[in-house]
Amino acid sequence: MLVLTRKLGESIAIDDHIKIVVVQIKGKQVRLGIKAPKETKIHREEVYQAIQDQNTEASQSDLNSLSELTSDLKKK
Repeated sequence: MLVLTRKLGESIAIDDHIKIVVVQIKGKQVRLGIKAPKETKIHREEVYQAIQDQNTEASQSDLNSLSELTSDLKKK
């Protein structure tokens, strides 16, 4: 993990297309602004994890349904 120190108003560049700016510092919270292409997906970590969990659950449901369908077809 790369750890950088930035002050209010300073930024970090990622590649040529993403820029992260320190917009506000208030107590223990830091507000960041992110400039990136529209096609770049940006989520808070907990939202990203929830999406990954839902995708995993959906893919497992599909496998179970496929197994049931295969069993039903073999019976016929």
